Amino acid sequence: MATIMVVDDEEDILALIQKILTKEGHTVITARDGKEALQKLKEIKPDLILLDIMMPGMSGYQVCKMIKQSNETHSITVAMLTAKADDEDKIRALENSRADWYFTKPIDVKRFAKRVEWLLKNPPRRG
Repeated sequence: MATIMVVDDEEDILALIQKILTKEGHTVITARDGKEALQKLKEIKPDLILLDIMMPGMSGYQVCKMIKQSNETHSITVAMLTAKADDEDKIRALENSRADWYFTKPIDVKRFAKRVEWLLKNPPRRG
């Protein structure tokens, strides 16, 4: 299956998402903040990154923008996974930070799993 990085500063969210995705057969790599995620990306190139917005240090917006600007990581699909549900937050993530998808917490487990599979089968085209 796929390798998925989950970046969130909340331990319970990391555990829940890891449980859902490993049940689907995926390998899950976790990071507790943006700095750790960027460090791990130097060695691991996941198929998908699920990225929280509100984290200590760098925000998910900043991390996503850095991922999308890097020649080594720009083609990795990045989906925000956040409690921020306002339209302004979605626009900022999708347009300014160039995220590929936007999940809001709390998640519906079945819908989430299906959308993750769809994102893995239909990566965005970058040119």
